Amino acid sequence: MRIRYVFLGLFLAVPLTAYSLELGPTPVLSPLPQQAQAAKLSAQFLTRYAYKPVPLNDALSAKIMDRFIKSLDPDRSFFLQADIDKFAADNTELDDAILREDLKIPFSIFNVYSQRVVDRMAYARNLLRQGFDFSVREDYSPLRDKEPWPQSDQQSNDLWRKRVKSDWLRLKLAGQTDAAIRDTLDKRYKNILERAYKYKSDDVFQSFMDAYTTSVDPHTDYFGAAASADFDISMKLSLVGIGAVLQERDGYTTIRELVPGGPAQLSGKLAVGDRIIGVGQGNDGAVKEVVGSRLDEVVQMIRGEKDSVVRLDILPADTGESGGHRVISLVRDKISLEKQAAKKTVLTLKERDIERRIGVITLPAFYEDFDARRKGEKDYRSASRDVAKLVGELKQENVDGVLIDLRGNGGGSLAEAIDLTGLFVGKGPVVQQRDAEGKIKVESDDLPTPAWAGPLGVLINRGSASASEIFAAAIQDYGRGVIIGEPSFGKGTVQTVVDLDQIAHNGKPKFGQLKLTIAQFFRVDGGTTQLRGVMPDISLPGLSDPKTLGEASYDNALPWAQIKPAQYRAANDRSALLPQLQRRHDARVQNDRDFQRFEEDAAELKAQREKRVVSLNETERRNEMTALTNRLKARAEADDGLVRGEDDGLQGNERSLTADIAIENARKNAKDVLRNEAAAIVADQADLLEYIQKAGSQQPGDTGGK
Repeated sequence: MRIRYVFLGLFLAVPLTAYSLELGPTPVLSPLPQQAQAAKLSAQFLTRYAYKPVPLNDALSAKIMDRFIKSLDPDRSFFLQADIDKFAADNTELDDAILREDLKIPFSIFNVYSQRVVDRMAYARNLLRQGFDFSVREDYSPLRDKEPWPQSDQQSNDLWRKRVKSDWLRLKLAGQTDAAIRDTLDKRYKNILERAYKYKSDDVFQSFMDAYTTSVDPHTDYFGAAASADFDISMKLSLVGIGAVLQERDGYTTIRELVPGGPAQLSGKLAVGDRIIGVGQGNDGAVKEVVGSRLDEVVQMIRGEKDSVVRLDILPADTGESGGHRVISLVRDKISLEKQAAKKTVLTLKERDIERRIGVITLPAFYEDFDARRKGEKDYRSASRDVAKLVGELKQENVDGVLIDLRGNGGGSLAEAIDLTGLFVGKGPVVQQRDAEGKIKVESDDLPTPAWAGPLGVLINRGSASASEIFAAAIQDYGRGVIIGEPSFGKGTVQTVVDLDQIAHNGKPKFGQLKLTIAQFFRVDGGTTQLRGVMPDISLPGLSDPKTLGEASYDNALPWAQIKPAQYRAANDRSALLPQLQRRHDARVQNDRDFQRFEEDAAELKAQREKRVVSLNETERRNEMTALTNRLKARAEADDGLVRGEDDGLQGNERSLTADIAIENARKNAKDVLRNEAAAIVADQADLLEYIQKAGSQQPGDTGGK
């Protein structure tokens, strides 16, 4: 768990009603026996079976301590230097403490942290009583990860004075009144304050284990019970529940979306914006009030066994807090998460009087229902099966080319990456694995002929990782298609999930699961995507920050390496077309105003990221805002770029649910400039291949094999 609060905020003044700030100390959290046992068992596994075992010693202990503190207070806004000095006295003790099943050190650090949150939020809310002088020339640094810790209470108070002032100024520039600003910010800080009283020992343990496992390597993880369930759901793309997307808003569990075909939607008894104020189990179980409860706890109460009954006490969206409510009964059912499944669309492109239809398949993850496959269920859900079906439909629609959109696809099942590659390459090696002992295994697909042999493109970005990189690398090495976009993430390692309860022969789950790195994968050409990622054949601009996203951003990432190539044949090599594809792309985007706007927005975002200091002077900020407004006016038709309007100073759950959903829908419906250009590149590929075929010549660059 990463606990982070970001205020890029603003500030002002006015008299204010008295706030009730007299809250007692936060609960003192202590480790549970099974947590200490799970930590020790994890340590035994990691020191023996990890791909690159890291001994649990004083050096690793210091790294774990460092990461744990950073996960709690990444912007160095809560702890004081004196706290850090006190923690440092134990930074070489964690290794011994884990082995003797003693987790007092991380829990004591967390208890200090939660009390610091209470202190700072109480101080921030008190600041709302006073006014701010925005004519003063002073700056605030919202990005403090490299700044020193406050040396004293006075320094911490000054830091938070600027932080609150910044929050106020943003809202003031957005046109809010002083009274509205006070109300918005008091509610914001109060929500953070209340969160500190809801932490549980599981939160602390998960955060500590995250710090431990990622100190071994960036992709080793620990899953507690809740995290394990979420991981299983993400791979199966299904769960048993009522079919509602929930969100915490002002202390209420609120319905944000109803899943089509789910019990909630089919009942006709629920609507977006309705608030759940109580949950009861079965037809006559007591209804437990959940107002103010943690969202994850409410979700667990609503999920359950298929065909079982859950009763919800509902406060309708259009009813005030003191209004009438009603209790409804729903029968839980299996819910398919179709939004996270592969989907297709067909784009019609016209250039040089030639019309091309390009089928675009968007794949958010390499999912697979492992349990159903193990049980031999005939129709188990998987990414490759869904894509195969979509490819068949696109062939029926007579598309000229196919684009696989893997942007933001962080990976998933290795087997699915191999099967998906087979759909476009056919039979042959896809990826090589080297284990901790240096043994190399070649993973192949045995599909006799590809499902799609026509023009192909793969769209990637910095968020395309792991299984996405295996697929893109294989397509590139076989010369089967064109890789388009940004360099990918650079994750070239393989993980497996170990059930610690099975290892300990526990009858009931209590230890959780460990996802540890067991191998490194290599491309069929012998290289690896580790650290460097897959380099696109044709580059497109991106919005990500390579300093914070990607394997190279980790200080303990494995280095790039190379082994012998596998035995494979790169037939129909498309690489010979790349110079012509690049020329066509360059010529097209020079005249594409949408693409140029996207590049402008990407440059603007980069400049904002590099600006680590903001002015707290109202005149300076208004001048900046005027410049942005003028830029947006100059782009009268620019409804498809990154920058869409002026900053309203609000965080997500501070807007009305209607406004939030409207913003989300606007983003979904905005013109996808990069996808459109990638599809145009696939259309160019279709043109060139058709020309070659009509000319009756062998495609340039065909190889005899490797």
